[in-house]
Amino acid sequence: MIKQSSKANFYPVILAGGRGTRFWPLSRKRMAKQLLPLNSEKTMIQETVERLAPIADKKNFWVITNGDLVQPIAKQLRSVPANQIVPEPVGRNTAPAIGLAAFILERLDPNAVLGLFPSDHVTANEAQFRKDIAKAVTLAAAGENIVVLGIKPTRPETGYGYIEVGEQFERGVMRVRRFTEKPNAEKAAEFLESESYFWNSGVFVWGARTLANALREHLRETAPFLEKIAASYGTKDFTRTFARLYPKCENISVDYAILEPRSAKGIHSSNIFCIPANWGWNDLGSWAALFEHRAAEQQLADDGNVVSSKGSFTHHAGGNFVYSPKKFVAVVGVEDLVVVETEDALLITTRKNSQDVGKVVKFLDEKKLHRLV
Repeated sequence: MIKQSSKANFYPVILAGGRGTRFWPLSRKRMAKQLLPLNSEKTMIQETVERLAPIADKKNFWVITNGDLVQPIAKQLRSVPANQIVPEPVGRNTAPAIGLAAFILERLDPNAVLGLFPSDHVTANEAQFRKDIAKAVTLAAAGENIVVLGIKPTRPETGYGYIEVGEQFERGVMRVRRFTEKPNAEKAAEFLESESYFWNSGVFVWGARTLANALREHLRETAPFLEKIAASYGTKDFTRTFARLYPKCENISVDYAILEPRSAKGIHSSNIFCIPANWGWNDLGSWAALFEHRAAEQQLADDGNVVSSKGSFTHHAGGNFVYSPKKFVAVVGVEDLVVVETEDALLITTRKNSQDVGKVVKFLDEKKLHRLV
């Protein structure tokens, strides 16, 4: 457990601006994936805050989101101070989002240690999760260190970034050699066979000053804009300054902006460390991923279907995910389908093609069918 002094200086920053388009038609612009109860009776973002609550002061939580989601998030997260739910005027990817938090917190608390957390991941072993985060906070507070949480690959996944580690730094902590973004199938298979590669969980821990300095070094055109926005935080000029300067920031992920150039300094000079994690992690990136997660939890019924409905019947059917909570559902003679019904839309696809559901939202945007997004 984090010591009290560290707990007071630990600031979870939750990124919650995504639209969750691959979870259409349930996920919508004003009620995105992270605000839905996909894993339990609580929503994804509520689960994220609750698993971190034992190791961080309530007043230390920050949420970076968009204008459409500010009010729904504030309603769901009543313990988070309203002025710490920050809406981006435009989306600019993860580097400017977490960078703004770093520049604000550097001013408010020189000893601040930030944790970057996606708002829509699942963690089965929360006690182990907190132990690993506590270890990461201690390491990040000890110097100009960046800590990433890595997940041991279980399949040759091409949709994740990978972390290559080198020698052990201390027990349970490895030095990072380099980051590799979404490899092709052949490379992913090689990484799976190696003991040196981990999935990049998207969870990072670093001092606010460490991250701010890294942005000043590696994102030189964007950093001054973020500093000016941060300097206006808490004043009447903040909203106007934010809206004027933030669109000028580069649209770039923290992986490309900071981690890759920092790791290029060399394994002993970059001060990037990986904690191999084993929490039962899942990023629930698609309906197929949710099927796999629910199936593992339920240990699959005899027919291998996951059905959320008002009663169901299955016959000669297997591997299907069906969501129709207000109707009786009969599934007969089909396999590996995804069927999701809402009041105004119906999705029918296969688990194999569920990654392409976001293309539906793109089509609806192009046709200006706003009521459906």
